[in-house]
Formats: sequence, structure tokens, C-alpha cells
Amino acid sequence: MISRQANHLQNLAAVLCLSATTAAHAEQSGPGSPPSHEAPRAPIREADYIQVPQPEPVVSFMPVIMKISGRPVDLEMKVSAPANGENLPVILLSHGLGYSNFLSSMHGYAPLSDFFAAHGFVVIQPTHIDSKTLNLPPESPAMRNSWRSRAEDLRFILDHLDEIAARVPGLEGRIDSARIAAIGHSAGGHTVQLLAGMRPTDPATGKKVDLADPRIKAVVMIGAPGGDTDLGPAIQKGFPIAKEVDFSAMTTPALVIAGDQDVNPMFSPRTSWRADAYPLSPSPKCLLDLFGATHSYGGVANYDAAETTDENPERVSLLERLSWSYLRSQLYPGDTSWRRAISAFSETGQPLGKVTCK
Repeated sequence: MISRQANHLQNLAAVLCLSATTAAHAEQSGPGSPPSHEAPRAPIREADYIQVPQPEPVVSFMPVIMKISGRPVDLEMKVSAPANGENLPVILLSHGLGYSNFLSSMHGYAPLSDFFAAHGFVVIQPTHIDSKTLNLPPESPAMRNSWRSRAEDLRFILDHLDEIAARVPGLEGRIDSARIAAIGHSAGGHTVQLLAGMRPTDPATGKKVDLADPRIKAVVMIGAPGGDTDLGPAIQKGFPIAKEVDFSAMTTPALVIAGDQDVNPMFSPRTSWRADAYPLSPSPKCLLDLFGATHSYGGVANYDAAETTDENPERVSLLERLSWSYLRSQLYPGDTSWRRAISAFSETGQPLGKVTCK
């Protein structure tokens, strides 16, 4: 189907400053002025601090179904792509978990998939084995090892990119398989950490696991788990793979996104836990600290989602535009999008966050 979100995406233009440009949008027509017939805008303070191309029409196709030997259910994916264009770079988008029934699947994360597809990327969203939509028994072997199967899902997609493209009408022959990135939120952030070279300790064997994939040239991790050994009870019980991790071999370029309010004592009491991948891994890395962001990061999982605890379209737009700029410059040597974005970001008076790189 053709997505008609261009106007909506325009209303989600990035803003780096909480107070900038408010006056322009607060102006009222004076007496005798002709009535305005402009469509009402979302309550977002718009500014062009971070330049991105105008959004293009998007084609989304789902489900693309692939059989994987040994997987208890078929792998289902949603594929979104620009309606036009050739040699398109690819983003693998790994969903997080949560109490909603459908956000943790290919049905979620529309703000991210819509934005990146409308701005030149092919976005592939798998439904991982731990998705509530699959309703697998928590005690099943597949669920106990879902951390591994998540990474294997993405590796399988890379192994079958041409076949997947051939199943999506109009996409065959338009993918640039040399330019691949991955984005993950929460548990999805852990998944892309694995592909970037982070090595966890398998609680079943006590051995480190290496699932790095050199085909992925850059990653963006949003609210991913950190590196504590002294973790809260929720992680100890529900996600023990995060207990002992080694970031020293995570050499893939990464943008680590953390919120200064993304704190849950059931996971870790440290406010810096979600940012651990930045100080504990080798360069090149960048860290985006988002001020006021909780684990929803303004609403990346979906539009107007009930579980969003810090709904903020400006924050989502900022995250999208900075992530886009970062990935463009990592995938295309010589591209200046990231440098220009950081320059614009640093010139704002009251930014929504800060960026640090090494």
C-alpha cells in the first residue's frame, strides 16, 4: 500500500530548542486579515535546524514470511521502502518488548519505520520470537533463548536480502546490500549490540557468545541494556543474558541513545546504565543524551501509544533526524549530514539533549 504520511511527517519536523520559533507559530491574524485555510498543525514547534530531504511516498508490504529450520514459527516481516529510487540502503529495525500486545512485533515502531522509509531507506521489521503476538509459552526453549534467536533473525534476513526484495512488489533490484544499518529499542537495542560486537555471557553455558556481523556498518541503539553485574530483579529473572556483557569488542560504529529519566531500579539503579555501551566500547561511538526522556523516548514505539510515558513529538523528531544524519554519514563516506546536524544542534540555546563523540 502507498503510505500518505508526507504531510504528517512534515509536521514532525525536528526541533532542538524547546523555546525556539514559538512566536512564529503563535501569531494570530489581525483584524481584517483573510481567514487562514491552512490545515491545523500538530502541537510541535518546528524548525529546520537539522536538514533532511523532503519525505517521499512509501510502499509498505506485510507480511513477508520466511521459513527458518528449527524456528517454532515462521519469521514474519514488514518491509517499507521509498516508492522510487535505486541503490537503497537498508535498516534492520528490531522491536523492544513491553506490555502492549502488538507494538513488540512488525506492527509497531511506525514513527521510525515511516520516517526512515520516507527518507531513502528500506526498513525491514521482523517479529521476533518473544513477541506477544506469537504467544509462545514463557518456559519454552525458544523463549529462554530468544536473545540469541533475535540476532539470528537479523542475520537470516541479511543472508536472504535478495529473496526478501523479490517478494516485495517493485523492490527487486533496488537494494544496496553493501550499505546496511540496524536500529533497536530496549531489547532490540540489546539485539543490535550483539550484531555490533558486544559479547554476552550465556547463562546456560557460562561462555561468551560472539554474534557480530560485519555486514552491518553502523547501528543505533535506543535505551539498550547496560553492563552492570549488579542488576535488579526484573533483569535477573527475565533477561539474565544482560547480567555479564563485554563491550570491549563492539567495534562497529554506533550512536547510543539514552534518556536522563530512563531509570528503573528493577533493571539497574544507575541513571547512566542505558548509556553504558558508549564508555565501555571502543571508538568510533557517539552518545545522544535526551533530556527528560524516559524509556518511551517520546513515543518511538508508535503514534499515540498508551504505554508512552513521556509523549513528546519533538523528542521523537529529534531522535529520528539525528539518527538519520548519523547513519547517512556512516554509510556514505564523505557525507556531511552528521557534521552539519551536530553543528546545528550545538547552536541551539536550549537543546533537548546533548551529543558526545569519541
